[in-house]
Amino acid sequence: MVWLSENGQMTVNQVWQVGGSVKEKGVPARHAFQPENLGSKGILNLLSGEILGGGSSATKKRNIHGILNAVSWGILFPVGIMMARYLRTFPTVDPAWFYLHGSLQVSAYAIGVTGWVTGLKLGSESKGVKYSGHQNIGITLFCLATLQVFVLFLRPKRGHKIRFYWNIYHHETGYIVIILGVLNVFKGLENLSPSSK
Repeated sequence: MVWLSENGQMTVNQVWQVGGSVKEKGVPARHAFQPENLGSKGILNLLSGEILGGGSSATKKRNIHGILNAVSWGILFPVGIMMARYLRTFPTVDPAWFYLHGSLQVSAYAIGVTGWVTGLKLGSESKGVKYSGHQNIGITLFCLATLQVFVLFLRPKRGHKIRFYWNIYHHETGYIVIILGVLNVFKGLENLSPSSK
């Protein structure tokens, strides 16, 4: 609440209040610069909807890193696996499930690599704060996903004697990537130390 004296100066003794807002000569008055107000991250202009400020660049980088990886490892990779797992059982969608699966996984991988690079950048800029568990899982995820991409070029044709073993490898590695990916998304959220509500 803003306290104004009769000459328009801030004071704690008197207040002019018109309706629900404090005004000085018909114009909304500026708020008091108390410690809780100085801790704000930005300014929202309610008339234009414009946001000024909005936090540090490190916060923006963490948000970008989190959003990219949540979309990649937490949404696109699992949906791509579900496409392969459940759609291929229908003979009418035989080639379509493969292309859906492949396009989702390639998109997820591209977004995941971008998120991984931003994470590496954040880690190198961080002085003294290390999230080694989150970081180690992220590096493992990147290596396994990259291996999955390169092994696709070695996929034997249907009916080949080692296709059975290749399928086992591909499925098991994919499930490991999904489990670690979802785990790491939640580990990253935990690193942000959200309030326990």
